[in-house]
Amino acid sequence: MKKRIYLTIIMLATLFVGCSKEESPQEKDWFPSWNTCVALTALQDYVEDVTNPSSSNYIPPEDRIATFDMDGTFIGELYPTYFEYNLLEYRALDDPSYSADAPADVKEAAQEIRDFVRNGTSLPSHFDMKHANAAAKAYAGMTLAEFDTYVKTYASNTANGFVGMTYAQSFYRPMLEVFDYLEAKGFAYYVVSGSDRFICRALVQSLGIPSNRVIGMDVRLESSSQGTEAGVNYTMGQEEDIVRTDELIIKNLKTNKVLQIAQEIGKVPVLSFGNSGGDCAMHNYCLSNPDYRSAAFMLIADDPDRDHANRDKAMVLGEQWREAGYYVISMRDDFKTIYGTGVTKTEFTF
Repeated sequence: MKKRIYLTIIMLATLFVGCSKEESPQEKDWFPSWNTCVALTALQDYVEDVTNPSSSNYIPPEDRIATFDMDGTFIGELYPTYFEYNLLEYRALDDPSYSADAPADVKEAAQEIRDFVRNGTSLPSHFDMKHANAAAKAYAGMTLAEFDTYVKTYASNTANGFVGMTYAQSFYRPMLEVFDYLEAKGFAYYVVSGSDRFICRALVQSLGIPSNRVIGMDVRLESSSQGTEAGVNYTMGQEEDIVRTDELIIKNLKTNKVLQIAQEIGKVPVLSFGNSGGDCAMHNYCLSNPDYRSAAFMLIADDPDRDHANRDKAMVLGEQWREAGYYVISMRDDFKTIYGTGVTKTEFTF
């Protein structure tokens, strides 16, 4: 009899612990870095609705797919441009192991970035493709491990224009809270960036984002001893490495983001987060989901006090995004902090 009572107590205790764990996502304050705002309320209302089994908008866990742009969406656009632009500028103009031998077109693209940053000159039309092709050349011959180390080494530098933060730490704290919240609610989130896939992987590794959930610009890879043989005709040996080539496959912007999502994820997202016109196609794909309620969010860089931002431009974009049917996140009004405590905006140094 005593044994039965003891077992009953154990079973009840187990059930109580299980219920506590189940309830914890609802009880926790997931957003300590946010102010109360329209965008956050919309996100929470949406998520609570589609994860409620009693709702007509219920989405099963396997279809809870969220996509996030990277630069300017959850990591800072610093210096004041993309991390991968900064990296190419350093590689072609300052890296003593490479700059002296950098091809002329790679140096030209890097110099245009430097002139844009330091002198305020305009980047040439379609510079995204010019940069992509130059970047493919600049890192050709590196193994994936070497490139990963190269990116992380540069990212360990203090972010220009800030005190108390490296490039590797330049994440928007409020957006990291969105990651945690969505994961607790059964969502799988993917990084879908215009930046090089392997740069993105290096930068987000510290966040615990799996490499297979990172989509970005791609260059052709090959085995280190493959030579001119086609991969379909060559069998890689156990001692070989995977090496980057100078051949660009895809610049992952605009509709290319949608095509990559379709190929690599195989499902239409139900949530989409971005910050620029390069993300509109991804947002529209999400909002066209034929099976489930969906939502899209755009960040605007409208906080010139805590970040390097053009508020006037941001306000114009905010109205544009609202008219397109996207929720707008104001970094100035909606974020209690951007990068966390101990980080201060300063003047750029060159």
